[in-house]
Amino acid sequence: MTAAYPALRLRRTRASGWSRRLHAENTLTPADLIWPLFVTDGQGVEEPIATLPGVSRWSLDGIVARAKEARDLGIPCLALFPNTPHDRRSHDGAEAANPDNLMCRATRAIKDAVPDIGVLTDVALDPYTAHGHDGLVDDSGYVLNDATVEALVAQSLNQARAGADVIAPSDMMDGRIGLIRAALEDEGFVNVQIMSYAAKYASAFYGPFRDAVNTRGLLKGDKKTYQMDPANAQEALREVALDLAEGADSVMVKPGLPYLDIIRQVKDRFAVPVFAYQVSGEYAMIEAAVAAGAADRDAMVLETLLAFKRAGCSGVLTYHAAHAARLMGA
Repeated sequence: MTAAYPALRLRRTRASGWSRRLHAENTLTPADLIWPLFVTDGQGVEEPIATLPGVSRWSLDGIVARAKEARDLGIPCLALFPNTPHDRRSHDGAEAANPDNLMCRATRAIKDAVPDIGVLTDVALDPYTAHGHDGLVDDSGYVLNDATVEALVAQSLNQARAGADVIAPSDMMDGRIGLIRAALEDEGFVNVQIMSYAAKYASAFYGPFRDAVNTRGLLKGDKKTYQMDPANAQEALREVALDLAEGADSVMVKPGLPYLDIIRQVKDRFAVPVFAYQVSGEYAMIEAAVAAGAADRDAMVLETLLAFKRAGCSGVLTYHAAHAARLMGA
C-alpha cells in the first residue's frame, strides 16, 4: 500500500450506494441457489414441518408447482428428499432401488413439466432404512462400507434412469464416488454430474431435517463412524482429494456457516466448484431469531448467503432459496 491517511480514505468508496455496488467483491444471484424440497405421497398434500417454519413436505403436484416457481424465480436446480412411508422402509433399504419410489416419481414429474430445471437427487439409504442409518448395518449396528456402496450404486443408477441431472452421494462411505462414476459411464449416463458430499460432518445441526424425512426416533446410535469429526479440517481436504480423483464434478461441505473455514480451504487447495448446504438447523435458528424479534429475516438471509459466496462457494443449498430469490428480484 503506497498511500496513507488522509490521501487514502477507504470510506470514500462506501459513501454512496452506487459506489458500494460498483466495488462489491462478491455478488449473489438466484442462479447461485439450489432449493431443497421434501416429497411425500398423496395428491394435493402439503404437510408443514413444525421444526422448519415455512417449509413443507409436498406431494408430486406440489413439487411440480414448486419447480415452476423456481424456474420463474431464476433458481436453476432443485434438491429432492423423500419422506418414504414407514411400511416401505426395511433393514436393507431396498426401496432406494425401486424405480417407482418417491424420488424417481418426483424426478420424472419435474423433468416432464419443467425440463429446463436441474434435479439433484440425494444418494444415501437413511430415508429407506428402518434403522435410520445411511447404509447397511451388521448385527452390532456398525455400518458396512462395501456392502453399502453396492446399494448406493444401484440407487444412483435408479435415479439416473428416472432423469436425475446431478447425483449427490451424502452417505460418506469410502470409495463410493469411483464406483458410482464407473457405473454411470457403463450405462451411458456420461453427462450426469456427481456432486459429492465430500466433507459432511457429524453435526448437531441436522435435527429438523430428520423430522422432515421422518427418521427422528428411528436412528439407532449415531453417525460418527462415517460422518466427519467437527474437530478435523485436514481430514476434509483428504476426503475432497479422494472424491475428485474418483470422478466427482463438484464437492459439498455440510453444514454451512459453522464450516466456512473448510469451504475456503477446499476452494484454495483445489480450485473446483464447491457447494455448501445451509442445513435445517441453520435455517431454524434464523427463523427462531426472527420469531423472537431479534433479527430481520431479509437482511439475515442475504448476509448469510453472501458469506458462502465470499468463502468460495459456487452455490448454496438453502431452504430460504425462494425467499432469497424474491428479494434479489425486488
